[in-house]
Amino acid sequence: MKPTYSYIDLFAGCGGLSLGLHNAGWKGVFAIEKNKDAFETLEYNLIKNKNHFDWPAWLPQQNLEIDNVLAEYKDQLIGLRDKVDLVAGGPPCQGFSVAGLRREDDIRNGLIRSYLKFIMYTRPKMIFFENVKGFTLEFKKNKAELKQAAKSKGKAYSQYVVDVLNRLGYQVEGRMVDFSRFGVPQKRTRFILVGIRKDIATVKKLKAKTFFTRATANKKSFLEGKNLPQNPKLADAISDLLKSNGLAPTPDRGKKFFSGKYAPAQSLYQQYLRADSVGNVPDSHSFPNHRSDIEQKFTLFLSAPKGKNLGTAFKETLKINKHVIIPLAANKPAPTITTLPDDYIHYKEPRILTVREYARIQSFPDWYLFRGKYTTGGKDRVKEVPRYTQIGNAIPPLFGEQSGLILHQLIQDER
Repeated sequence: MKPTYSYIDLFAGCGGLSLGLHNAGWKGVFAIEKNKDAFETLEYNLIKNKNHFDWPAWLPQQNLEIDNVLAEYKDQLIGLRDKVDLVAGGPPCQGFSVAGLRREDDIRNGLIRSYLKFIMYTRPKMIFFENVKGFTLEFKKNKAELKQAAKSKGKAYSQYVVDVLNRLGYQVEGRMVDFSRFGVPQKRTRFILVGIRKDIATVKKLKAKTFFTRATANKKSFLEGKNLPQNPKLADAISDLLKSNGLAPTPDRGKKFFSGKYAPAQSLYQQYLRADSVGNVPDSHSFPNHRSDIEQKFTLFLSAPKGKNLGTAFKETLKINKHVIIPLAANKPAPTITTLPDDYIHYKEPRILTVREYARIQSFPDWYLFRGKYTTGGKDRVKEVPRYTQIGNAIPPLFGEQSGLILHQLIQDER
């Protein structure tokens, strides 16, 4: 029998990385995710459906905050030393994102220290860490901040993490990775860091940078083995999910909402993600109720250049104040999808994307069902994690699987 390799998923969200590791043959010990709805999605699919985690009796199987786990279960975490092969996942990215406010004092940035403390307690053999590309940039201080702290310097949190992990005894390598180069129909670039405990790396002559060279070398054969395209486009992902296919009631959203039906699969990518799905109505494929004037405006958007943010002149003519509105291009990968679905207009129909279309772009299979609200707004955006947000924050499972296979090879090298 093949040996089973174990991992813990930190800041697990709705389970994108865990799903990828599951498909690569890993076994979860447990996952830490603060938000109830995101954890419910992970629990429904990977715990109840796939029995993927060997959850320890001492840890409640529910949404948990990492700082509470560190405080209440320190001894149990230390007891996991040399028993866990991998700690995966990265802290929430909003405080670092160049698409957001990028505040150095964002409370979420402090979770980096919590992450590093978790590594210090458990001392896994390997680390797989992901964050936004803004994680590698220094924070720039404005004039008011410089007056208050003249000696303060901006810092790149990536370098801070590398330095601390080195002191904790890890050999690490971090690089920017574009997921569209790994069969995901989305231009999504993220900072990936891999670490190997130095005592293991030295004896077995392993190098963390090997992860990146192997991932690049293996991607073609991986995708060919799954009968998947090397460079899928947006239409490859969602062209079978048009509203014109017909409508059905949305059972979990109320009488005013309707969901789309499947058309026959039109690409290898669609065939792959539709495997094991049930019925003629995809989960979470509920259309928004746009007003007629909004649909008319979206129809005008579709006449603008595709795949680009609407130009200033176009926005001024239509009196639009929104910073980002991108009419999507069918024959290109999608841009990086965010947690705000109204940033993007469907390439063919005057509407925003559905949750299921979001999931397709992120390479979630159709059998993977999402829980919680579809969307939220106003003040609730800072505390709720609806379905769009769960998917927008996730690591694409298809990249997670490829990563899991390479990490699996490195662990085999270690043994």
